[in-house]
Amino acid sequence: MLKSSLGLCGGMTAPHRAASLAGRDILAAGGTAIEAMVAAAATIAVVYPHMNGIGGDGFWVIKRRGKAPIGISACGTAAALATPEFYASKTHTDSIPARGGLAALTVPGTISGWDKALSLVAKDKRLPLALLLKDAIGHAKGGIAVTSNQANCTAEKLNGLHDVPGFAATYLIDGAIPRAGQKLVQYALGDTLEHLAQNGLRSFYEGAPARAHAAYLEANGSPLRASDFAAYQAQEVTPLTLKTSQGQLFNMTAPTQGVASLMILGLFDRLGVTEGEGFDHLHGLIECTKQAFIRRNAELGDPDHMAVHAQDWLEAAQLDAMAAQIDPAKALSWPYEPAQGDTIWMGASDSEGTVVSFIQSVFWEFGSGLTCPDTGVFFQNRGAGFSLGPGPNQVGPGRKPFHTLNPAIAVLNDGRVMSYGTMGGEGQPQTQSAVFTRYVQFGMDLQAAITAPRWLLGKTWGDDTTSLKLEARFDPDLVMALKNAGHDVELLPEFSDLTGHAGALVLHSDGLVETATDPRADGAALSF
Repeated sequence: MLKSSLGLCGGMTAPHRAASLAGRDILAAGGTAIEAMVAAAATIAVVYPHMNGIGGDGFWVIKRRGKAPIGISACGTAAALATPEFYASKTHTDSIPARGGLAALTVPGTISGWDKALSLVAKDKRLPLALLLKDAIGHAKGGIAVTSNQANCTAEKLNGLHDVPGFAATYLIDGAIPRAGQKLVQYALGDTLEHLAQNGLRSFYEGAPARAHAAYLEANGSPLRASDFAAYQAQEVTPLTLKTSQGQLFNMTAPTQGVASLMILGLFDRLGVTEGEGFDHLHGLIECTKQAFIRRNAELGDPDHMAVHAQDWLEAAQLDAMAAQIDPAKALSWPYEPAQGDTIWMGASDSEGTVVSFIQSVFWEFGSGLTCPDTGVFFQNRGAGFSLGPGPNQVGPGRKPFHTLNPAIAVLNDGRVMSYGTMGGEGQPQTQSAVFTRYVQFGMDLQAAITAPRWLLGKTWGDDTTSLKLEARFDPDLVMALKNAGHDVELLPEFSDLTGHAGALVLHSDGLVETATDPRADGAALSF
C-alpha cells in the first residue's frame, strides 16, 4: 500500500502494472480520474487479454466531490436477430453456445462507456484521446510480455478455443501456447486503437471497425449486424444504494449483480458481529451470500423485464426478514448453478476529489474466442448467459444479459470514500464483502484486507464443485469449525486465482490516498 498527502495527483490501482502506470501518467499530466481510467482500460485490454478486451462490456461508478455518485452502464444489448427461434434454427433449443459466433450475440459496450464517461469532463479541459490511448497502442504494436496468468489460462482453456476462428492466429505464437515472458504482438488491435484515437470512440460503432466487425460476425454465425452497433449507446444510470451503520454504499444497477453485493453487506450489518476473521465473520458472510444469491438467481435480469426494481430489494423490512432466516451456528444446504466469469476491476482518484470504480469484462476467458483478424478484437460471450426459456433473462432483441460485474463505492461516515472491486464471476460479491468488512468494520489495513486469505462459495472458472472453497492460509481450527457447522469445505492453494483479483482505493477527507492491489494478480497500487 502506498499513501500520498493533500495536494498531490491521486491514486491508481489495477491488476496489471502497465494499466496502473498508464493511469498514473494521465493523472500526472493533469488529467482527471475519469481520463486516467480510460487510459488504464485501453491498456489493460491489451496487456491482460484473457481477462478483458474492447470487445466486451464495462460499468462505472463515479463519485465527484460534493455530488451524488453516478453510474455508467455500458452493458451491450442483444442483436435484433437474437431470439429463441434464431437459436432453434441453429439446432440450439436448450442453451446458447459458450464459444464461437453464436456466443457473440451482444454488442460490445465498453468503448461507448468510455465515451460516456469522458463526456463528464469539460471539453476545454479534456486531454486528447490520442494521449489517453497512447500506451495501449504502444503495447499492442510493440508487444507485451505474456504474464504467467495469461499463459496458464491459455493452456487451461485451449481445448475450447483452439478451433474458434481467429483465436489461434492472434493468441498463440507459432501455433503454440505462449510462455510467460514471451513477446506477444497485437498489431491489428493497435491499428484499431489508433483508428479510434484519430476518428473518435464513436467510430467503433459507426465507422470502419463497425463495418469490419459486422461482416466478420455474420460470416461466423453471429446474429449481430451493423445496425446493432449503430444503435448502441451506453447509459448514465443512478447506482443502487444502501445505508448501513458504516456509511452509504453504492453499486451498479441490474442486470449486474450489484444488488447482491449490497444485500450481503446489509444482511451482515444486521448480524451484530464484532470481531473479524473468526467463525462468526466468515460463517456470517457466507450465509448472507446464500440468502442474497437465492433471490438473485430467481429474479435478476434485464431491468426492463424484472418484476420488482432491484433497489426495492434493499428495503429495510426485506433485509430484516432475510437476516432472520440466517442460522448463526449452522450452514444452509447449498446446491445452485452459478455463472463463470473473467473480468478486471480498477480504481482511480484525482486531485479534484473524484473517485472512480470501474470494471470491464468479456465474460469467460477470452470471451467467445471469436477474433476478427482485421481489427484484432475478440468478442465477449456474455450473451451465453441468456436463457432460451421464459423469464427475466430470456434472450430477445435489445435485451441485456445478467452480469456478474459490479463496481462498488462507499461513502463512509467519517468522510472516507472507498472504491473497491474484483474479478471472479460468482466470487465478486463474496470478495467485496471480505475486503469491505475487514477494512471498514474490523479495522484491518487496506492492503492486508486484500492480501488476507479468501473464500469462494460455489463454482467458478469452469470448476465443477459447489463447495465452500477456502485458501489454505486459514487457521485449521476455523476450517474445522466451518466443517462442523455443515459447510462442505474444499481447500485451495494459498493464493488462488479462483478467489479473484481484488483492489481498493480510499480517499480520506484530508486528501490522503490509500491504494492496494492483489498479490494474486500482476498489478500495482500507486498513489502520488
